[in-house]
Amino acid sequence: MATKNASGKKATLDEKTTWKLRFALSGIRTVNNKRLDNLFLQIDGQFLEEDGYEPPQGFIKQILPSVEIVSSSSSDDDAKAKTIARTPLELSSSRWMLSEDPEDRQFGLWIWGLFKEPLYPFMLLEIETKEMVLPGKEEDKIGPLKLFAQVTHIRDNDAGVVLKDCDLNVKEIETVNADPFGASKIELFEYVSIGQISFQPTVS
Repeated sequence: MATKNASGKKATLDEKTTWKLRFALSGIRTVNNKRLDNLFLQIDGQFLEEDGYEPPQGFIKQILPSVEIVSSSSSDDDAKAKTIARTPLELSSSRWMLSEDPEDRQFGLWIWGLFKEPLYPFMLLEIETKEMVLPGKEEDKIGPLKLFAQVTHIRDNDAGVVLKDCDLNVKEIETVNADPFGASKIELFEYVSIGQISFQPTVS
């Protein structure tokens, strides 16, 4: 059941609400090809809507400063090395859009006037991050990431906007032959989960 945040005010998708976006990632490869599991990142940001679009959409305004990284790394030399440090995770770009069922948009119930305002049960979220330097003498890095999520979006009478925890995905692309002779090729892609994202609002 959704509940109001600590301030007792309703959460919104505008500058009045700052959201904590928490990332729990696994299987991330660094520039030096080390695998990072149990990687936890957090950013603060506001979901700002751009005027003139239907369905509603916009971008995330990130609120710095830095966030904490806690990770377990595994490699041939050290299977269970742990790293705790403070380093900024910065967004290079972001995009969100409220949506009907992406698999069945043509049957939106709001078209038939069954709701006073359009019903959008999902938020389609796309986030791109900047390169992130990891602590340590090796100065290893996590390269830029492009992340996708289909977030369940609810308008609760008490809590306001509720964004549910969901899978966080990357897009894997495979190039295959479009004909038996290999004269032309096509790209196929699928979304692969690399963790979870969660949302916690704070209303000013």
